[in-house]
Amino acid sequence: MSVSDKCCSLAPYFKVFSSKLEAFKKLCDQFAAKTNKETKCLYYGFSFDGDQAHCREGYEDAEGLLAHLENVGPLLEEALKIAKITRLEVHGPEGELAKLREPLAKLKPQFFTLEYGFRR
Repeated sequence: MSVSDKCCSLAPYFKVFSSKLEAFKKLCDQFAAKTNKETKCLYYGFSFDGDQAHCREGYEDAEGLLAHLENVGPLLEEALKIAKITRLEVHGPEGELAKLREPLAKLKPQFFTLEYGFRR
């Protein structure tokens, strides 16, 4: 089955510094409000396990993902003062991942190529 889906998902995992969890959660609320206005965002949200946070986010295509990173850049800078990214995954079809490899290189993500499946 060929994949025609162009969806790209970003999966950052954060370790929040000691006693900074509430401050980080306030930033999450701001991230969500800002991202909610993006037309190419398909889903977005934060989940937590103690002082670890995960942002579950998906975009129509690579351009949507890049637009998101530009949109939330200043907030991300603030978040990285009180947390660190412990893992960063990018998922999508190779045609879209190719557009992301260079712009995201400094973040050192792990790229997962979508090869099978569908999206409704």
